[in-house]
Amino acid sequence: MQLVVPLCCSLSSHGSWCSLPEVKSAYFDNVDGKWHVKAMNVEKNVAEYYVARILVVATGENSEGFVPIIEGLDDFGGMIMHSSDYGNGKSFEEKEVLVVGCGNSGMEIAYDLSNWGARTSIIVHKPVHVLTKKMVHIGLLLLKYIPCDTVDKMMIMLSKLTYGDLSVFGINSPNKGPFYLKNASGRSPVIDVGTVDKIKEGKIKVLPSIKKIKKSYVEFTDGKRKRFDALIFATGYKSTVMKWLKDDGVLFNENGMPKKRSPYHWKGEKGIYCVGFASAGLFGISSDAKNIAEDIDRILMHVGGEMDLSQEYC
Repeated sequence: MQLVVPLCCSLSSHGSWCSLPEVKSAYFDNVDGKWHVKAMNVEKNVAEYYVARILVVATGENSEGFVPIIEGLDDFGGMIMHSSDYGNGKSFEEKEVLVVGCGNSGMEIAYDLSNWGARTSIIVHKPVHVLTKKMVHIGLLLLKYIPCDTVDKMMIMLSKLTYGDLSVFGINSPNKGPFYLKNASGRSPVIDVGTVDKIKEGKIKVLPSIKKIKKSYVEFTDGKRKRFDALIFATGYKSTVMKWLKDDGVLFNENGMPKKRSPYHWKGEKGIYCVGFASAGLFGISSDAKNIAEDIDRILMHVGGEMDLSQEYC
């Protein structure tokens, strides 16, 4: 009998890229008080079964590409692609391409498309910080010695000195600083790879949010409409936990995210834990892993060696 079953990214819905099993289902059996996991060995094409008293869900919050619901999207006359499927812009030369999403992936894809000769537009629907790679390195170094608020003010000043007022090009800055947002929500600043210069030169057009789509035309919230050959969604990812985790109404909500807020999100009842669902980047993952390891160690050291799964972290 196994004591702990960790369900990591190799057991997620993207299991085809590795040799470890792909998880199909996991449920808690109230009769024997254990977790039962069914997985598929992709290489051998055979089912495998695991039973354990503790289940660690480490598939993360970014398991599957997310495409928002937009009126008319199903009837779009051109190509629709998620950023996870993007290779390069060679096949988009001379085509009208709209990149939806202004994070690092969206900005980099827009830059690459433009380099390949695509007539590129990008939707910037929310404020973002734009920094250089060197600024980020300096900021991370300064955070070891200086408060985050001070470092953020320095980064914002450096960004303005480097890029000027980007709001005139449709790119607004958030109210909170870049490193504060990274720690609080896991939201990273945009590390510019040359996209800003192309926007300033007019080679990449910045557009507002989509209102609706009609055939090959996209209508925006400012009332303007434009025809596109392709839509590339750099709109992030979503959790797929609820596709395979059965009978758990304690730890995760219907969107496959923890019901409890950080820092109390990582432990549920009946011996289930989760790693990488705090929206706090690598720091959050590290913190989750440490908390879970310490809690499991506490359980193993319980008087008489019995498993005490009734206590909740608080």
